[in-house]
Amino acid sequence: MDLLYFVLFVGILIFIHESGHFAFAKVFGVKVLTFSIGFGPKLLRVRGRETEYCLSLLPFGGFVKMLEEGKAEQPILPEDRPRTFEAQALWKRVIIVLAGPAMNVLFPVLLYTSVYLEDREFLPSAVGSVTPGKPADGKLFPGDAIIEIEGTEVTSFPEVQRAVAAHAGQPQRIVVERDGKRVEVVIVPTEEVEVIEPRELELYERVGRIGISPTFAAPVVGVSRPDSPAWRAGLRTFDRITAINGRKVDTFVELAHVLSQNRGDTLVLSYLRPSGGAVLGGLSDMHVLDTGVATLTPIAPLEGASPPADHTARASDVALRTGIESADMFVSFVPEGSSEWQAGLRAGDRIVALDGQPQRMWKAMESQLLREPSRTHAMTWLRDGAEMSGTFQLRKEVWNDDLGQHYERYVFRTSHWSAKARAEMVPNPHPLLYAMRRGLEETVSAVKFVVVGFVRIVQGRVSVAAVSGPITLYDVAGDAGAKGATYFVWAMAVTSVNLGIINLLPVPVLDGGHIVLLLVELVRRKPVSMKTRQMASLAGMMVLITLMALAFKNDVTRKWGGLRGQSTGIFR
Repeated sequence: MDLLYFVLFVGILIFIHESGHFAFAKVFGVKVLTFSIGFGPKLLRVRGRETEYCLSLLPFGGFVKMLEEGKAEQPILPEDRPRTFEAQALWKRVIIVLAGPAMNVLFPVLLYTSVYLEDREFLPSAVGSVTPGKPADGKLFPGDAIIEIEGTEVTSFPEVQRAVAAHAGQPQRIVVERDGKRVEVVIVPTEEVEVIEPRELELYERVGRIGISPTFAAPVVGVSRPDSPAWRAGLRTFDRITAINGRKVDTFVELAHVLSQNRGDTLVLSYLRPSGGAVLGGLSDMHVLDTGVATLTPIAPLEGASPPADHTARASDVALRTGIESADMFVSFVPEGSSEWQAGLRAGDRIVALDGQPQRMWKAMESQLLREPSRTHAMTWLRDGAEMSGTFQLRKEVWNDDLGQHYERYVFRTSHWSAKARAEMVPNPHPLLYAMRRGLEETVSAVKFVVVGFVRIVQGRVSVAAVSGPITLYDVAGDAGAKGATYFVWAMAVTSVNLGIINLLPVPVLDGGHIVLLLVELVRRKPVSMKTRQMASLAGMMVLITLMALAFKNDVTRKWGGLRGQSTGIFR
């Protein structure tokens, strides 16, 4: 099957490339003698009115043979002279040569569009969480439904992301629905730099962000105070509440809302509790969810107290009157012997501060750690209501990848359990327009990725070992085909861009080399001599053979040289 995927993969890309040359040659009236996919012995030959269409044995290229003065095997008839390639205006010849690479660069737009047509549903434009310290902190709250940004209606979270990303540093008027009321806030997105993988290309994208996520936390609770009503009711940290008085609860926002409305009445809470168990003879651990019921009586609010105004206030009220809070900041696992373990941190502890700063979200805490990864950090946590503290350092990991690139990273080995609620999706209002726009965006990103990859190799900042050849392409086609049509199309799109850009390199025998000769003709106001073209072609062929030998060597080393991984792209 891998061979079939490879032939299909390469054959389609070659056909697209050569079709560009062929189509524009026909448009400009140039006589096309042969249109061939592949080289070597011909497996299939169809004779048209003036063009022979061939499918050859070796699928490593193709060609469109046009009628040319210097390459004619027989005398050219007088009526055919205006139809030779040389007889065309210079701009027409440039277009004919450019058409092949251009088709390879434009073809991915169609491929990506076909992939994104599958995006029929999106996450809604509701705020699931707000990152502390970000622009939305204190202005938007979990449960808010964003309905309008700068006068434009939004219904899905991708629309929110797109609107915010394009306006870094510019005030944005955002209208939300909160507890049945329309609320308007003004938020200024901060500019954030996103690193596009692989990191050695040093390719960045600057986008606007306000610090919100569409994903809601599941109603998983943390209970840190043994004197709280929740503890006395039998609830424990990481219990997942499923219902209150028989009413289903799907998110922690819903849980906090229901509990905050309670005036001291007894509630019946149904929950699921994870319990560890060894399986496969102790080779692995799994969690079984045991069911349970707890009878909870919250502390009644003070008489005359105003109801909480937003989710943050409700969560604080619930924590104070019941002892229930989000499980996000509770530790689920600390590797024995790690720096955190030696500091005294254990599973079940609730982290409250890092380096003297209060902590409200695990993800934000990890970001703070990585801003100063090499320093010694001080942490404060609660255990059974008692405050404890200790110091630790992040673990430093160093390694080289399959291509010899050096990597370093710092790791916070302690983890938490952040269960997410299943979200209700909303339909894509404009599937075709959305798919076409994303197809164009992805193609532009792929072009930028490939061009920067070439530049970094020339600069010596990326090893020439990153250059791959037909063996890697064979593996890519086989792996992508085995994963399904979407992966196959995605891999073909990236490879098509690679093929188009490679053919634009100013190397004789490639399309880029032909364009250079045409530009020389434009400057000299006369064609380059046949001898010069032949010498250039010979030099170009030598360069191409050298590059192919390097790529083949890298392929062999990567596949059979004892390395542990394989490349997944032309530039990786």
